[in-house]
Parts: sequence; structure tokens; C-alpha cells
Amino acid sequence: MSYLGVARSLTGRRWVGPGAETERQAEAMVQRTGLARPLCAVLARLGVPPEETEGFLEPRLRDLLPDPRALRDMEPAAARLLRAVGARERIAIFADYDVDGGASAALLLDWLRRMGREATLYIPDRIDEGYGPNVPAMRDLAARHDLIICVDCGTLSHEPIDAAQGADVIVLDHHLGSETLPDCVAVVNPNRQDEDGTLGHLCAAAVVFLVLVEAGRQLREAGTRGPDLMALLDLVALATVADVAPLKGVNRALVRQGLKVMAGRARPGLVALADVARLDTAPSSYHLGYVLGPRVNAGGRIGQADLGARLLACTSPHEADAMAQRLDQLNTERREIETAVREAALAQAETRGLNAPLVWAAGEGWHPGVVGIVASRLKEMTNRPAIVIGLDGAEGKGSGRSIAGVDLGASIQKLAFEGLLLKGGGHRMAAGLTVARDALEPAMERLAALLEKQGAGQGGAADLRLDGMLMPGAATAELIDQLERAGPYGQGAPGPRFVLPDMRIAYARQVGSGHLKIACDDGLGARLDGISFGAFDTPLGQALAEHGGARFHLAGRLEINEWGGRRAPQLRLDDAAPAG
Repeated sequence: MSYLGVARSLTGRRWVGPGAETERQAEAMVQRTGLARPLCAVLARLGVPPEETEGFLEPRLRDLLPDPRALRDMEPAAARLLRAVGARERIAIFADYDVDGGASAALLLDWLRRMGREATLYIPDRIDEGYGPNVPAMRDLAARHDLIICVDCGTLSHEPIDAAQGADVIVLDHHLGSETLPDCVAVVNPNRQDEDGTLGHLCAAAVVFLVLVEAGRQLREAGTRGPDLMALLDLVALATVADVAPLKGVNRALVRQGLKVMAGRARPGLVALADVARLDTAPSSYHLGYVLGPRVNAGGRIGQADLGARLLACTSPHEADAMAQRLDQLNTERREIETAVREAALAQAETRGLNAPLVWAAGEGWHPGVVGIVASRLKEMTNRPAIVIGLDGAEGKGSGRSIAGVDLGASIQKLAFEGLLLKGGGHRMAAGLTVARDALEPAMERLAALLEKQGAGQGGAADLRLDGMLMPGAATAELIDQLERAGPYGQGAPGPRFVLPDMRIAYARQVGSGHLKIACDDGLGARLDGISFGAFDTPLGQALAEHGGARFHLAGRLEINEWGGRRAPQLRLDDAAPAG
């Protein structure tokens, strides 16, 4: 049943409000805790019992951090790392080219530097070498190093790791493993087949952090101390959000604490990146996922593969500024390439149908550095798992993004095992694949069938989920600060979204490149400003700009607009529907 009777909004979406049970839980929480009703609505939707609200609103990392030794191979991995440090061995770090890989590498580089050691960084070129360790690179690194640490990759790299003769190899990863593991010193991975999956939601940087926690424990047992690990949590937070890890349990605490560290502006690379992105407020999970993360990723997508990791590990503000400027330029170029691919992919997917369990598109020469972003856009638009593939010669390389409750990585891996893919792997929410051109259609057909069994395609393609109604007079800065305590928000924990019902549009005008600025009131004196980015790319902008005195239900997220030293509540408008 649609919320407020909105079966089709101005952007074509059905509005879905909280269920009866969530409403009852929210009311019980109000009675028991005395917290604001909108905050209780969000907590109830997130599944927080009334008796656990205090601990949820103030998560402590010490209470939520798991024992690192709960993961297999943890102790030998940390011991081998410490032995390399103590013996002044030559260490190489082989990392993936995305944010998680770059942050994982920077964690180790930073920690090693604090221990008085340096390491070689190696990140493969996305186009020339592809994802993960390869035989030539591993063979070359092994000839010049004693220890190779593979981060955010390596779990499926049996042959390349075998080629690393003369060097020990440690794998610190989170991608799905197969029944057999590479022959190496240790594979620390919560998604190994012989793990119970309890920590399967960790990104690679969080796995690396746990290894460093274990290393610190072993150092203390030996009568010495290691570096301050809390200072490294800004990198873990960035990787957790950018890699779309669910913000629950320890992940939520890692991101919450990491944002506090980041606000201290102690890491030159992140300071330079925030400045070049004109980020003038304390960072939030939104900024990690949509402002900083894409810029770190830009080097691996269309430029120099190791640029993001080098920036994150940089200690010189001058060098950091130069790298951040270059990444910002690459990100602009990436957006232009992405726009062209997105338009072509959407047109193709619409022709194929957007209501199937899997939305997919494949095109000649589509840049492999942007297919993942485009897949994410299709997923967000349709509420379905999406795959986008760039074809080149006899093969296609693609990337996929999934929705909550549908394990894309496992299905991709199954297709690779069945021989329908040349290569494939990943985790629940994201995966990569290589497919023969002549096997493309049957592979996607089989993948759609596997995903349908998991429930893909059952949800509405255009549902906007809402936490309830709110009058503009209640949308205060104090309430917004309270709602932030239930964050950080992101994958697995969507941010609060409310409806302002039956609003009069006091004014509405276009600003910038297709954005909409509005002010609304309830007719009783309470007024609220709002903004909708890209509103004129949809019917929303035109309808509100030419409202003609009509009243509307307005749906969106509350935020603080800081300008000229003044903090004022503002509605980030997502959607609207005629009232009445």
C-alpha cells in the first residue's frame, strides 16, 4: 500500500512508509526512552530494541571490535609481518586499484613507517594487467623482496602466488574464496569457505586493521609497544563506506570513530583531497562515498593505478596537494566518460526491460574503469542487481552491483565454476567478471536465474522508502543532530527520509546546472528551505518551479546548511507529489 496515497510521484516512484510493527516499536521506544519521535522511527526501522538504544547511539569500538584471532591464519600472518619488520626484510605490498585496496595498502605503509620500515607498493594496471596478482608481477616482486602482502586481492590467485618463488606471501582479503586456498604463509579472509561468515561484512581495510591489532597484541606480549592504531581509522572508515560494506556492528563503530579522526585533518592526503573537493564541513559517510571515494578511485579507473594509494599514504602536504589536484582532474574526466557509457547502457537496459531479476548492458569499447559506476547507477535506478560489460575483441570485462539480500559474488563465482564465465569473483554487493563474447547472452540468462532464486526482482523498481511525516516547525537543527547520532548511514543503514505533507511552495527557482532551490511552509508560519540537485533532469524541477499555487507532499532528507557561520535546517528534496 502506498504512503499518503502516492502510488506514482513526480519522479514516477511509489512511496512506502513504515509498517505497522515498526510504528508500534517506535511508539514503545518513545515511551521508554523519551527520545524524539522521528529518531525513534529511524531506530525502529534499523531494528534497534528499546533497551539497546543507548549503546547504539554511542557505539564504542572496544565493545564491538572482534577478537582478531577469531579469523583463521591471523596469528601466523601477524607473526610473519613482525618477523619481516624485526629482520629488516624487504617487503612488497600488492594491492587492488580501488579505494579499499588503496586504503589497505596505505594502512600497511603508514604502520610500517611508524615502525621505522618502508615497503614497495605495487598496484596493477586495470587495463593491461586486470584485477589481482598476475604471474609476471609476482615473479618480479619475489625476485626483489622477502615478503609480499596481497591486500584486497589474492584469495583466488593460486598460480600467481605459486610463481612468487623465493618470497613468502600473505593474503589479507575479503572476496569470496574457493574450496582450495593458495599455497602461502596465511590467507586472512572472513569470506574463506572454512569461515563461519560472522565477519563476512568486513572490507579488506578492516581485515588489515585487525591484523595490525593482532600485531600490536604480539608486540605487547613481547614487552614492547606498536603504533597508535586509532590514528589509522580514517583509512578504514573511507574504505568501509567506499566499498559499500554494510554499516552494522563493528563497521558502524569503525566508520563513526574514523570520521572523528578524519575531522582532525592529520592525514595530508585526505586533507588535500577534501580541500580540492571544496569540502568545508566535518566529513560524513556521504562525503566518503560520494566526494572523497570517487576521487581516490579515479586513478585506478582511468589514470595512474597507484595514485590513490600513494596519496593516502603521503606524508608531505606539498606532494599531497599535487596528487589531489591530479586525481580531481581524472575524476572530472571519469565523469565525462561515465556519462556517455551510462546513457548508452540505460537505453540498452530499457530495451531489454528494467523489471527482470537482473538489469544488464554490454557495449563495444566501454571503458572498464567506469562500468562498475554505471552498474551502480542502474542498480540504484531499478532496485535490481546490475551488470555492465565493456566488449573488446572476443571478450568482455564487466562489473556488477547488487542489492541487499542478494549475494552477487557467490552467483558470479558459480558461473565461473560452471564455465559460463572465463573469470569471476567478488563479494555480496559487488563483483567483477570476464566473459567470452559468444557466451554473453547465456551467461546473463543463467545469472538472472540464479539471482531470481535469491529474490531479485521482487521489490518495486521505483519505491521510495520513508520513515514518516514531519512538519516543518519540527525540522530543527537540534533534531538533525539527534538523527545523526543514529548514523553513520549508508549500505545496510539508509539515512532518514521524511515527508513534509501538504506544503505550500513559497518560492522555487533553478540554480546552478539544473538544480532546484525552494522554500515551503505549512500555512501556519513554519517555513523550511530546500534544495534538489539535478531536479530539472526529472519532471520534479519543472513541476515545482511552475507550481501555480498548488500544494505538494515533499519527501527528502534533513540536513544542516552551514553558510556564513550560521547553521540552519534544510530539506534535501528527493521527490514530491501533488497533495489532494
